[in-house]
Amino acid sequence: MRRYISEFIGTFSLVFCGTGAMVINDFSEGTITHVGVAITWGLIVMAMIYAFGEISGAHFNPAVTIAFAYAKKFPWQDVPKYVLAQSGGAIAASAIVLFLFPTNETLGGTIPSIPPLKAFVLELLLTYFLMVVIINVSTGSKEIGTMAGIAIGGVVLLEAMFAGPVTKASMNPARSLGPALVSGNWEHQWLYFIAPILGALLAVLSCKLVKADNCCTDC
Repeated sequence: MRRYISEFIGTFSLVFCGTGAMVINDFSEGTITHVGVAITWGLIVMAMIYAFGEISGAHFNPAVTIAFAYAKKFPWQDVPKYVLAQSGGAIAASAIVLFLFPTNETLGGTIPSIPPLKAFVLELLLTYFLMVVIINVSTGSKEIGTMAGIAIGGVVLLEAMFAGPVTKASMNPARSLGPALVSGNWEHQWLYFIAPILGALLAVLSCKLVKADNCCTDC
C-alpha cells in the first residue's frame, strides 16, 4: 500500500507545483517567467525521486510504469494500481489549484499551440528522450541512486524549457489528465495520453538494441 500512496503523493506534488507555477505565472503577469516554470518542473521531479525512489520507484507517470512493465522490470498486475494512484494524485492536485485560482481557465493544462499531429510527434519524442534517460539511470524499475534525480529532473527541465511554449511538454498522461478533467478542457488531450506511452515504449525498444542488460530482464 505504501508504494501506491507514494505514487499518489509524488504525482500530486509534481502536478501541483508544476501546473501551480504555470497558473501563478499567468496570475502574476509573468513574474515567474517561462524559465522559472521549467525550473519548477525539473526541481519538483528531482525532489520527489529522492523522496520516494526507494519506496515506489518514483514513476509518477503512467507511461513510465507501462514502459517498465514492457521491459519486464515491473509486474503487469501492478500497472493498473500505479496508474490509478498517479491519476488520483494529479486530479487531486488540479482540484487544489482550482480552489486557489478559480478564475483560471486551463489550470496549467496541456493545450498545444501547434497542429495536433506535430504536437503528437513532439510529445512522442520528448517522452522517448525522457524514458531513455530513466531506464539507463534506474535500478530495475526504481529511479534511485545519487544521479537519478539530477539526470531525470534535468531532462524534464530541459524539455519543458524548449518545448513548453508549443505543447506544454507533458510527457505524462496523468499530468495532462488532472487539469483536463478538473477544468473541462479536453481539446486534443488524446495526443497527450497516447504519444507519451508510445514514446516510452520506443525508448525501451531502442535501449534493448544498445544496452540490453539494462533495458530488459531476459535479453
